[in-house]
Amino acid sequence: MTGMPSPPASDVLGDFEARGLVHDSTDRRELARRLAEGAISVYCGFDPTADSLHVGHLLGILALRRFQLAGHRPIALAGGATGMIGDPSGRSEERNLLDAETLATNLVAIEGQLRRLLAGDGSGPEVAFVDNASWTGGLGLVEFLRDVGKHVSVNQMLGREAVRARLAGTEGLSFTEFSYVLLQAHDYVWLHQHEGCDLQVGGSDQWGNIAAGVDLVRRRTGHQVHGLTWPLLTRADGTKFGKSAGANVWLDSRRTSPYAFYQHWMQVDDVDVARFLLQLTLLGTDEVDAVVAEHRQAPARRAGQRRLAWETTALVHGAEAAVAAQAASEVLFGARSDDVPTAAYRMLEGELGSLSLERRRLRPGAELDRLLVETGLTVSLGDARRQLAQGAVYVNGRRVQGEGATLSGDDLRQGGWILLRRGKREHRLVRAVGD
Repeated sequence: MTGMPSPPASDVLGDFEARGLVHDSTDRRELARRLAEGAISVYCGFDPTADSLHVGHLLGILALRRFQLAGHRPIALAGGATGMIGDPSGRSEERNLLDAETLATNLVAIEGQLRRLLAGDGSGPEVAFVDNASWTGGLGLVEFLRDVGKHVSVNQMLGREAVRARLAGTEGLSFTEFSYVLLQAHDYVWLHQHEGCDLQVGGSDQWGNIAAGVDLVRRRTGHQVHGLTWPLLTRADGTKFGKSAGANVWLDSRRTSPYAFYQHWMQVDDVDVARFLLQLTLLGTDEVDAVVAEHRQAPARRAGQRRLAWETTALVHGAEAAVAAQAASEVLFGARSDDVPTAAYRMLEGELGSLSLERRRLRPGAELDRLLVETGLTVSLGDARRQLAQGAVYVNGRRVQGEGATLSGDDLRQGGWILLRRGKREHRLVRAVGD
């Protein structure tokens, strides 16, 4: 991950507040005092409900990284046990329980993503990766009821917003989901006792679970621990962010390509730019202010979205993928492609598909009207000539006009590709094959 100026260990809470990342917390003064005393261990949990994390999880991943940069020890928990049940928070109906094979596959994928995204650059304490199935799997029912259930009031559980909402609905709430909070609270006790963890963080929909864990630690050990949540990731109009056309935007490149990921951030509304730069990147707050000021001077240039797309793509997919996605985006939307890297063309192949033609068909002097028909950009030679006459045809971002237009000597980019465009939106990527 790219770095940022590291706040002192005692000032990380102030940094969270400056970024709008504090929704609920245990006693603010006591939490600040504990952070000022020195490094602590802080954990965030990720349930393997799918074989990839999505953009909503970036807040948790970056939260751990921010604490790490401030000198605190992050713990990333993959919920091999809690994932078997499913958290009822924020849901109107029960999740479908995953079979053991699917859960195991998801768990391996999630752990791999967390290890990659939290590998860091060696700055700050090393991240600890844990799976709550390792301490929950062998826990007997009677032991669980005695050591956990005994300390949790049913009245308290019924008062949780997620439980009340489900009980008021038509679907109701199963005992399985009702017990989820007990398992997560037990996680906090175990991590406090075995990993010295004094802080749990998560989204605002996790506040009830976190508060239950804080209370259980106090009842079981007599110790004071802390909790902190951030607002859920939403757009300015309040709709949930992170979905495109009804589908999650995933962190796995096989589910959401780096190009599609980059484009997702390019489409955010101007009013969301500052908040997302603060919350979803590791840029310092001063640098965010500078980017936002530049963006507001000329919003049409989309400087804020470009920086946001670059930073998030580099975080998730690496700098090389961000370079390729940026170049592919610019050339696809009309920029000249004089210096587009090979990786960008390969990325566009995956997005547009490519038509392979023998290299001799793409030689200098080849008739462009015939190429337009062969690639399907026009339906006939007559149509192709009309489009050329109207100046509606572009070769590598360069407008080509005139019925007799031909390819030039430098139109074959990086030794193998030509990007053709008709009008604003119809593209064909042509790849040269053979000698």
